[in-house]
Amino acid sequence: MDQGEESAGAGATNYAVRAAAGIGAFTRNEWDNLGGTTRTSAAGYNPFLSFDFLSALEEAGCAVQRTGWQAHHLRLESGDGRLLGALPCYAKSHSQGEYVFDHGWADAFERAGGSYYPKLQCSVPFTPVTGPRLLVTRGEDEASVKAGLAAALKAVTDRLGVSSAHITFLPQADMPALEQAGFLHRTDKQFHFFNEGFASYDDFLATLASRKRKALKKERREALAGGIAIERLTGKAITERAWDDFFAFYMDTGGRKWGRPYLNRKFFSLIGERMADDILLVMAKRDGRYIAGAINFIGSDALYGRNWGCIEDHPFLHFEVCYHQAIDFAIERGLKVVEAGAQGEHKLARGYRPVTMHSAHYIAHPGLRRAVADYLGRERAEVAAMSDYLDEHTPFRKGEAPGIA
Repeated sequence: MDQGEESAGAGATNYAVRAAAGIGAFTRNEWDNLGGTTRTSAAGYNPFLSFDFLSALEEAGCAVQRTGWQAHHLRLESGDGRLLGALPCYAKSHSQGEYVFDHGWADAFERAGGSYYPKLQCSVPFTPVTGPRLLVTRGEDEASVKAGLAAALKAVTDRLGVSSAHITFLPQADMPALEQAGFLHRTDKQFHFFNEGFASYDDFLATLASRKRKALKKERREALAGGIAIERLTGKAITERAWDDFFAFYMDTGGRKWGRPYLNRKFFSLIGERMADDILLVMAKRDGRYIAGAINFIGSDALYGRNWGCIEDHPFLHFEVCYHQAIDFAIERGLKVVEAGAQGEHKLARGYRPVTMHSAHYIAHPGLRRAVADYLGRERAEVAAMSDYLDEHTPFRKGEAPGIA
C-alpha cells in the first residue's frame, strides 16, 4: 500500500494525514507525548501502546508485511507538520491475531464477489487489551483531534479502496466520535478482576460465598501439590535463561492451540531489554526446573495477563499461575484491575467479572455495511443479555460484588 497524504477535517478544522510504514516514522518524543503511552501520561499508562512494545513487534519481524501486518500508522498533523494525534494501524491480508472475529464477514463478501482483504486494522497486534486507539498529543483538544482521526481513517480507507477499517478494543468513551463518522459499534465480553482496596488475598476471599471460598482455597493447595513452587520475576530478575524457558512454554501451548504462535524468541528478548520493569513473569518450578509460566504486563493501574504455557500438566496449575497469582500481585501492588485476556467463562468462578468490550468498524461497501449493521444489532443484544446472566452467577456473596469502575 502507498503511504500517501490525505486531508481530513472536524468542523472547520483541517488536518494533514500521513500514513507511516513503521513506528520509526515517529520520533520517540512524538510518540511519548501521545496520551497513554508512558507512565507520565495523565490518561494512565498502557504498556502495549508504548514505543518499546510496538517497535519490538516490528523489529522482531512479528508485525510486518511478511506476516500480514503491514504498518500503516496514521499521523494527524497541523499545517506546519506538528503531530496532533496518531492511530496505530496495519494493512492486513488476513484476520489472524485480532481476537475480534470477522471471518464470517470476509467469507460472505468474498462469496458475493467482493475482495475483503486487504483491510485496515487499528489495534495492538496479538493483544486483546482495551486501550486508547485515537491517540492525542498532550495539550491538544481531545474532541477535535479524535474527530479528526476518525474522519482521517475513513478517508484513507476510501482512498485506498480497501473493504473496511476496524478499531478494536477501544474505550467506550471513544465510540461516539467514531459512530458519528459512520463506524458501526460491536461489543464482546471479557472477564476482569477488580481490586476493591483489598489488603490481602484473604480479604478478597472474604467477599465470596462460603462454598466458593473453600473451593478456591482447595484449588490453590492442589495446584502446588507435588513440590511445585511459584516464582515471580520482574525487572532485572528476568534473565535470558528465564526467557528461554518461557518461550518453550509459549511455543508448546501456541503450537497445540493455534498451529503457529505469533511471537518469536527475538521479541521476548527485545521487551526484556527495553521494558522489563513493566513485565511480570509468573513461573512454576518443580525439581529445580521451570515447568510452566505466564507473562503479564504492568500498567499504571492494571495488570494485563497475556500468554501462558507449560511442559508438564498438573491439575489447577494453569488457574494458579494465570489467575490467582495475578490477583495476589495486583493486591500487593495496589493495582485496580486484572485483565486476564480473551474469553474464558471459567474465570468467573475465580473472582473475575464480565466486562463489555468495544470495537468500531467502517465498512465501505453499502450492501455489506447494511448486512453487518443488522448482525451487530442482534449481537449487541445477545452480549448484553449474556453479561447480565453471568453477572448474576458470580461467586460473590449477595451485595458483595465489586463495582466496575
